[in-house]
Order: sequence, then structure tokens, then C-alpha cells
Amino acid sequence: MTISAGTPFQFLDQDLLLLPQKAIYWKQENALIAADVHFGKVGHFRKAGIAIPRNMEQDDLAALSDLIYEFQPEKIYFLGDLFHSDINNDWDWFVLWRSQFPKVEIILIKGNHDIISDKHYTDLGIILHKQLQIGPFLMLHHPLADATQQAPGGYVLCGHIHPGVNLVGRGRQSVTLPCFAFGKNQAILPSFGKFTGRVAIISHKADRIFGVLKDKVIAIG
Repeated sequence: MTISAGTPFQFLDQDLLLLPQKAIYWKQENALIAADVHFGKVGHFRKAGIAIPRNMEQDDLAALSDLIYEFQPEKIYFLGDLFHSDINNDWDWFVLWRSQFPKVEIILIKGNHDIISDKHYTDLGIILHKQLQIGPFLMLHHPLADATQQAPGGYVLCGHIHPGVNLVGRGRQSVTLPCFAFGKNQAILPSFGKFTGRVAIISHKADRIFGVLKDKVIAIG
């Protein structure tokens, strides 16, 4: 199937495509980049007796599958919080999904929710890192503690805070959109998972903000 068109963004001499599925396609690396998928969060809440629709997890896996079929990436970089909790029933869905794309290299930058034993990941051929420098980018999970200071490994791509941007209309109606936030020294990606929530962020003058709508990504600032 053909997915919704993304927004091209040339940055640091790299060709990025910002996708409404809240991921990035990086042309030079033929790679997808996504943050904060939080697989297993639905199972975690259901295990605690909270009624959450089961199909939310499958929807995220289906969205990833569609991106793979569309772009045929060699690699997927996950910027932390791939799986939300300890092993639960949702892990079986993830294992099944992984088996469908054995040739795609999967690299996980471990986040604070990635508490499953490393062996579970490595048994699936998933490569683990605390941080990773690729080209001009330094891939992390957490944003820089001081965003005014440049990281020694390059421009940071990260997640963790599930960024959003608040838009106010002429009639004072407002909406908060998930967003890609490119600052001077780092870019914070929106959370890929549907069951993650989002927070509003403050946009500095140097920031490039791209809001995510259902079928497109729009430049806001």
C-alpha cells in the first residue's frame, strides 16, 4: 500500500522525510527512525485490570509494517522505549512482527522503559546501544540536560518527552499536535505509539517545529 506523503526536510546535508506516522525516513542511510513506541503498554494496563482495546498494539505494528513495505529500509533506529514494561502477552505479537522482517536491521537505543533482559532483544537479532553516532547525528533516548550546549558526538536525535505543540485559532479554540522539534543542538521526535500521550513544549526562535496531522506534516515555525 502507499502511505501518506511526508514532508521533505534537508538538514545537515541529509535528506529527511518527516512522516505523519511520526517517524523519519533518512534517505542517505535508507533507514527509518522512530521514538517511544511503547509496545506492551496496552498489555501492561490490561494486566492491571484497566480496560484498553487490544488492537492498539496491532495498529502500531501495522503502521511500522506499512512503512517497511513502502520504503524498504535496510535499518530501523528506535530511540528508546521500544517495549514499555516487563514481558507480557504483547511480546508475542512483537516477536511475530519481527519474524516477518528478518533482513531489516533493528537498532535500539535503550530508554528508561526498556527493562526487559537484553537477551530477549538479542535473540531477535536486535542490536542494543546506550547511544550511537551515525553521520552527523548522535542518537540518544533522553534529550540533552542543557539544550544550549552541543553534544560532543554530533547533533542529537532523541525522544522521551513525547513533544507536542499547542495551536490557538482566531476563535480561541486550541489543539495540541504531536510534533517534530528541531532546535539548535537537538531534535526531539514525537512518540510513535498511539497509546503514549503528549506534552506541549516551548518553541524557541531558533527551533523548527513540524506539527503532525492525520495524513501530513506541516511546518509551524
